[in-house]
Amino acid sequence: MRFRITALAIGCVAFLSAQPRVEVAPPIVAGPIKWTVKPPDPSHGYTFNPTYLDLAAKGYIEEEFFIEGKANRYSNGALLDSGHAYKTRIVVRRPTSAKKFNGTAILEWANVTGSRDLEMDWFQVADHLVRSGYAWIGVSAQRVGVNALKAWSPDRYGSLDVTEGGKITDDAISYDIMVAAALAVRGKSNQELMGGLKSERLIATGHSQSAGRLANYVNQVHALNPTFDGVMLHGGGGAIRADLDVRVWKLLAETDLRGYPAARQPDTNTLRTWEVAGTSHVDAQSSLHFVELGKLNAGLPPGAPAAGTCDKPPFSQIPFHYVFAAAFDLMVKWIKTGTPPPSAPGIEFTTATPPAIARDEDGNALGGIRLAQHAVPTAVNTGQNRGTAFCMLYGSHVDFDRARLATLYPSHKAYVDKVKDVTEKNLKAGYILKPDADTTIAAAEKSEIGKK
Repeated sequence: MRFRITALAIGCVAFLSAQPRVEVAPPIVAGPIKWTVKPPDPSHGYTFNPTYLDLAAKGYIEEEFFIEGKANRYSNGALLDSGHAYKTRIVVRRPTSAKKFNGTAILEWANVTGSRDLEMDWFQVADHLVRSGYAWIGVSAQRVGVNALKAWSPDRYGSLDVTEGGKITDDAISYDIMVAAALAVRGKSNQELMGGLKSERLIATGHSQSAGRLANYVNQVHALNPTFDGVMLHGGGGAIRADLDVRVWKLLAETDLRGYPAARQPDTNTLRTWEVAGTSHVDAQSSLHFVELGKLNAGLPPGAPAAGTCDKPPFSQIPFHYVFAAAFDLMVKWIKTGTPPPSAPGIEFTTATPPAIARDEDGNALGGIRLAQHAVPTAVNTGQNRGTAFCMLYGSHVDFDRARLATLYPSHKAYVDKVKDVTEKNLKAGYILKPDADTTIAAAEKSEIGKK
């Protein structure tokens, strides 16, 4: 159904473009909401999903705010009705000084596939955002996430409501909640929530189902009240309109390509798609945050799979986040200068019916952006797995045995030289950044691969 609506939106470009501008009222902001206890504590008098990173040591601060106001609803790219009351929360992680702020705010649509807010893009690129001076804002836009907050801590979150007292039974006002959060970040609400920082660029981002919501926003709502300068669709999103005035980037893991070849769109001046071979929808980088949040969110499981529940060892270890970090920096350049990012090859598929991802003799995918950890492999990393719960999204990682490693890399130098060659090419192509290239090469040099 979602793809049918999106396709309809593409087919109705002229109709959508002709729609009058729809105003979204800036929200009323309250906060920052203080902690009454420190996590973990069964009373839950603290921010849900507080980051475990030491932000203060890096010149950052984390604050939570409540925003409330009136939202519109939309139908097929037009205003349906207005005046729907909402109250939700946003979490702001930002530099404490203007000198460190790079002028770009990333607003993440919280993922609720696990029936609670998960900030999947923060999990991936938090280190890069902090080292590079971005601000990050997490937005609780959907009923499932807000209802989970209320159940987890009634005292802290009991006043939140995105259903207008139960009258709205879907997420129809979620789009305006995202826009309202952006207006607050722009400084258009009743009080300052960015500590005086001026956000020159706003990028909306979301993972998986949140990418789907953002794709619907781009196709059907954005043109009615352009708010964001760029949209990052991580791990989903479907077909995108052809007449965009906002830059959209689809960044996909190997997992995300099941049945995808027929739906590919060519790169344009406002659309870019990158596919990263060997990576999974939820990977080893994300699992680290799951584990840490399990310690902080008292009363909730960590979110990572229990040992043995997946057919193969879960989580691809190909560092998708290296590519994600580069994409954010290139998105900023795209917005500032109008220079489109480089294109990238797609992951290859067989000619079978139905098509399947083409693989080498070890089982690693061919084509796509090929990081050194994949192109100079020491394991089979894939975006596929089976088992209970969300195993199908975790991908897999199976190390090569000593015999296979010895065949591939007769000496340590041979291995390191190959890693350097691939990494330097990826750096030159723009697929990774210098700090991550240096980390990749240093890890290869410190490894035991190829040593007798």
